[in-house]
Amino acid sequence: MITPGQPTPGSTRSLGQLVAELNRLPGVGPKSAQRIAYHIAQIPAEEARGLAEAIIAVKDVLLFCAECRNLTDASPCDICANPQRNRDQICVVEDPRDLVALERTRAYRGLYHVLHGVLSPLNGVGPEDIHLPQLFARLDGASDPLQEVIIATNPTLEGDATADFIQRRLSGSGVTITHLARGLPVGGTLEFADDTTLTRALSGRSPLE
Repeated sequence: MITPGQPTPGSTRSLGQLVAELNRLPGVGPKSAQRIAYHIAQIPAEEARGLAEAIIAVKDVLLFCAECRNLTDASPCDICANPQRNRDQICVVEDPRDLVALERTRAYRGLYHVLHGVLSPLNGVGPEDIHLPQLFARLDGASDPLQEVIIATNPTLEGDATADFIQRRLSGSGVTITHLARGLPVGGTLEFADDTTLTRALSGRSPLE
């Protein structure tokens, strides 16, 4: 295992540090981290600085949209501020990447709410630890008449538990509550679903009972 700050065989301490930091990224193994590090070491200095500045800008500039809690450079985000979106529908997703996946299909023209997680009592994640209170406050204080809440949590145990929690909380509100059709594989995630599957899941959603 690579120890942060320690050079890998044949490399310098600075390269070893970069490899170690890259190795901490999700989906980046030791070999991939080493390949990326050596690529960065060989590109022109201005390109490396551009990459570093982009990473810093993400941390300094990004914020939560005050309405949907998506990551954005300005609040409200482009989707919430778009007057062409259907304001009588809200699609609830776990992660900003799920929102991107659904937008890619061009099959949905409503609004979103991003939870940034799912309920997981075994891991100590309760309603207050994700953006559920903001969702309910948003629904309770909606100025536009809301007709449908689409629950688009991933088909996992935690995703289903979160969907059930939302359904129980909104029961009796008069709002139609639907869930994406099970065209999505159990245990899969929206991020990696193909466009056709997502489109069918959206069009085949059904009321929760």
